[in-house]
Amino acid sequence: MTTTALSAIALETERTNRMTRRLQRISAAVRYLILAGVGLVMLYPLIWLIGASFKTNAEIFADPGFIPKEPTLNGYINGWKTSTPYTFATFFWNTFLIILPKTVGTAISATAVAYGFARFEFPFKKLFFATVIAILLLPNVVTRIPQYLLFRDLGWLDSFLPLWVPSALAGDAFFVFMLIQFLRAIPRDMEEAARVDGANTLQVLIFIVVPLLAPAIVSVCLFQIMWTMNDFLGPLIYISSVDKYPISLALKLSIDTTEAFDWNRILAMSVLALAPSLIIFFLAQKQFIEGISSGGVKG
Repeated sequence: MTTTALSAIALETERTNRMTRRLQRISAAVRYLILAGVGLVMLYPLIWLIGASFKTNAEIFADPGFIPKEPTLNGYINGWKTSTPYTFATFFWNTFLIILPKTVGTAISATAVAYGFARFEFPFKKLFFATVIAILLLPNVVTRIPQYLLFRDLGWLDSFLPLWVPSALAGDAFFVFMLIQFLRAIPRDMEEAARVDGANTLQVLIFIVVPLLAPAIVSVCLFQIMWTMNDFLGPLIYISSVDKYPISLALKLSIDTTEAFDWNRILAMSVLALAPSLIIFFLAQKQFIEGISSGGVKG
């Protein structure tokens, strides 16, 4: 083959490669443009909420855009004070007093129960696991009245105990099932090696299993935090004192039915109520995504 022919082939190959790279760049640009458009549509309500919290009441209804023409902090200042003797600091603190024991208790109890189901054989194991699945499929509204009667007899009404004690006793079947599926994807080699070295069951769980389960446990905690922040019916049923209201009830309390109500107040407090969940999610999104994606894979 002559030198001229080789040069022609090389030029044609280079031209083909340039065309391929150009098509790849165009394809990537179109793909990212579509994803950005879809993301903007999905995020627009949140973006509008943040922008509207800095608007006046008149501008909220006059301008559908999310950029305020005359930004103001009156919504945050007036909304934080509320129409009660308590500020939103009290309601945030009450929410924290519910979320902290509920999240920690859920992580500990769900991990222990899931470990027992995934690693041990015991009498009636299949029956107990079927019961967990049945609880998972059972609507919460079915258990509201029995739970209320039980907590009433225990003297727990108008306290935070009914809101976190069931979760601390592995009452959330979804999290137990989720961790069981994650454990099934983890090989037992390290656990067996630890037992050979003399570790007992508790030591294996704490020092071997829990570090491997960290992404799934983070996912469980994030789900529990977000669900608890959004829970309205639970606090509404069990809490009657305003000074014990969490954020969900405080937001409803802030809504006035009169026509003169300043909606920027409730929008501003809604932004503050969303902020902790969003911050925690973005800080732990790597572990969250890893836990969700790995939980459905069986090894």
